[in-house]
Amino acid sequence: MTIIASLLAAAALVAPAPAAIQVEAPGPLGPLKGSLMMPSGTPRATVLIIPGSGPTDRDGNNPLGIRAAPYRLLAEGLAAKGIASVRIDKRGMFESKAAVANANAVTVADYAADAHVWAKAIRARTGAPCVWLLGHSEGGLIAMAAAQDPTDICGLILVSAPGRKLGDVLRQQLRASPAFAPDLQPALANIGALEAGKRVDVPQTNPVMMSLFAPQVQGFLISLLSYDPAKLVGAVARPVLIVQGERDLQVSVEDARALAAGDARARLYLVPGANHVLKAVASDDRTANLATYGDPTLPLAPGIVDTIAAFVTEGSTGR
Repeated sequence: MTIIASLLAAAALVAPAPAAIQVEAPGPLGPLKGSLMMPSGTPRATVLIIPGSGPTDRDGNNPLGIRAAPYRLLAEGLAAKGIASVRIDKRGMFESKAAVANANAVTVADYAADAHVWAKAIRARTGAPCVWLLGHSEGGLIAMAAAQDPTDICGLILVSAPGRKLGDVLRQQLRASPAFAPDLQPALANIGALEAGKRVDVPQTNPVMMSLFAPQVQGFLISLLSYDPAKLVGAVARPVLIVQGERDLQVSVEDARALAAGDARARLYLVPGANHVLKAVASDDRTANLATYGDPTLPLAPGIVDTIAAFVTEGSTGR
């Protein structure tokens, strides 16, 4: 290899990630905003990344201490594989703040409608025949709800997505949490009431109960609790890939297997060592696992980008 060829090869290894383009889609009161990352050349496929629960931004970060930037890293990795992506801020949050007056006054159906608005806008901008929905954590439930109407949707990538009803998950977590031990029975009763579509009274003096049953989020909780992910995914008429880290502290391999059982056609990929923010963890040490949540310099766990890229490329061939 010549000196010039060697220098060019070295430069390719450290080439900067493609710049993100600011894009928007119409929201109820103002625009929904996001970042479009295009590969060099014509995209093989286009992916919409739907964020997880709470105030999670388009990069996958959260003011509650998550700075791992998993969605930005996903977008960069997919671009390197020839795949375009759009990652978004949820209605009422961050740069999509003007879309609604109250970010908490939302339902799963609202977020699913936003996914369709984004898919339509992305198709108009890029010329893609359809858009793949990649939902992370709670975003996986949103993706499944949106895909009940397959218009504009190529298929789903469900990453660390719940596979059981939220009420069942909450009951399991509450029984295992020492912090909720003194309030376990009232908490279980509250879950039952919310599942029945009823709001509950929570003492302002009880910060533990307020952390889960705050009045301003009860409407969204009622919406979430009404869905059964395993049944939802079974009604999806598009290809489905389920990606689950084996060291995820928040969503389990059990959830992934429940989703796979709900859709016999779905592909299941268990990622060795990966946690909830898609970073590789070398042991079962909880402290070490959580430490990765604050480190955007750590790469994504091996295999995640390659598997997603291969799935959407294969699914887009011949469309």
